[in-house]
Amino acid sequence: MPAALHARVAAHLDRALDALEASGDLPAGLARSGVTVETPNDAAHGDLSTNAAMVMGRLAGVPPRQLAEALAHQLAALAEVTRVDVAGPGFINLRLSDGAWRNELATIAHAGERYGKSDSGAGTTVNVEYVSANPTGPMHMGHCRGAVVGDALANLLAFTGHRVIREYYVNDAGGQVDVLARSAHLRYLEALGDSVGDIPEGLYPGDYLKPVGQALAADFGDRYRHAPQAAWLPIFRSRAVAAMMETIRADLALLGVRHDRFASEAELLEAGRPAAAEAWLRERDLIYDGVLDRPKGSEPEDWQPIELPLFRSTLFGDDQDRPIRKADGSWTYFGVDLAYHFEKARDADQMIDVWGADHAGTVRRIVAATDALTEGRKRFDVKLVQIVRLLRAGEPVKMSKRAGNFVTLSDVVREVGKDVVRFTMLTRKAEAPMDFDFAKVVEASRDNPVFYVHYAHARIYSLSNRAAEAGIEQGGTPDLTRLDDRDLALVKHAAQFPRIVEASAAAREPHRIAFFLFQLAGAFHAMWNAGIDDPQRRFILEDDAPLSHARLSLANAVGQVIRNGMALMGVEPMQQMPRAP
Repeated sequence: MPAALHARVAAHLDRALDALEASGDLPAGLARSGVTVETPNDAAHGDLSTNAAMVMGRLAGVPPRQLAEALAHQLAALAEVTRVDVAGPGFINLRLSDGAWRNELATIAHAGERYGKSDSGAGTTVNVEYVSANPTGPMHMGHCRGAVVGDALANLLAFTGHRVIREYYVNDAGGQVDVLARSAHLRYLEALGDSVGDIPEGLYPGDYLKPVGQALAADFGDRYRHAPQAAWLPIFRSRAVAAMMETIRADLALLGVRHDRFASEAELLEAGRPAAAEAWLRERDLIYDGVLDRPKGSEPEDWQPIELPLFRSTLFGDDQDRPIRKADGSWTYFGVDLAYHFEKARDADQMIDVWGADHAGTVRRIVAATDALTEGRKRFDVKLVQIVRLLRAGEPVKMSKRAGNFVTLSDVVREVGKDVVRFTMLTRKAEAPMDFDFAKVVEASRDNPVFYVHYAHARIYSLSNRAAEAGIEQGGTPDLTRLDDRDLALVKHAAQFPRIVEASAAAREPHRIAFFLFQLAGAFHAMWNAGIDDPQRRFILEDDAPLSHARLSLANAVGQVIRNGMALMGVEPMQQMPRAP
């Protein structure tokens, strides 16, 4: 498969740097990871631009502009390059031949669904943990955004040559699952015919636990009606967690989200993993027994100095050392989380956690712990996902009685569809709050990115039928020399896709794909609309079959890029827009 144009130019640049090393103009062995080949924001600066001279000049102690002139001389000899300019302190701007862009159309057609795919990850194993909602109820829209961001990020990493482990951490130990068990017991009594009245404060009130209670009543009869809590709590806890996880899996399936592995906190504790992590850290003097400072604002009489095992997180940028056990000897949440990341690091080269923004306060300590546990050798990122506010025509959405106090993910997906939900969740940066308005996300307007990108694809899909009706040949090799500068401008836009994919994966930012598709759709719609004012700009010209064939190839290439981008987002492109009711 021919390499994409951005990759070919990057390879040319690499060889030019090799030549400068061989001639002694550049020291050998300098890291090139900061070197990029980008599309300039201003088309007047050229088709592509590189910072190679700026990056390598700084590392080598060579004036960047001097290095840029030497690189420009090497790059100017390339057949695809028509002009090279050195700008400012050392940026190199390239102008490529029209033939290079026409060849890129052929590359897109040949690569098909593989266009944009790369091996930049070089088989690096990345563990992406996402969702990890407590197994205490159905998925709600607070979980939805993290699920989509994590799943799309995993898709991106796999597409760029990484080996991806998609993981869900099941918090099936601790107080919240005991509360779940007691809530299930109440529904069990209700299923036996007892009057339970209002759900007591502190228990889960949702109707979703009624089927769990009914199943328990069917299996156990009244055996645990009057039994002490110690007799039924472990059984009801296990059964309720299993039922909730079944519900969660079903909710995720509705959203098209999958995981390779479900890691259990209870199993982690039972296997003694926190103690093993503690021993490993103690051997390296990263855990010691000490007393925390009195919390600011607390009264002396309200605080007792207690010796606890403390992790030296201040050595890794945290503001204080952190306890891994409580005063009673049980594990803190941080202590268990530390052990969990120790386990993940065993079979992963890199790790990514996708968390809700409400966990922002714990990021620094888990980053510190992971840095210690991996001895700084493994990349670890925490992606924080902000809240989603649900609206209907601008008004806050009422809560769900079935769920108890939240809007369920399944209700939202069933109303507007999986693809609308997934696409919308990626139309803003993960760290920015989002409004999800049921009316706006299905609105047929340019202001709705979901509609706008789908509409571009549907228009492209319709062109084949139009060409057939006009008797335009669609097979064989089109004469791409018929494409003019305005046509090639659209090729240049589509050809950015491989670089956008690589940059999105490297930055762990899948929303960049949605942003790019929206811009590409806008460029396509602009070309389509130009044909309304000027018939010669139309894609299908009945009196010019060769030009129609070439422009149809151009449209198909744009459609392929849209499909590839949507596939990374987990969205199915529409071939025909639904009719308004």
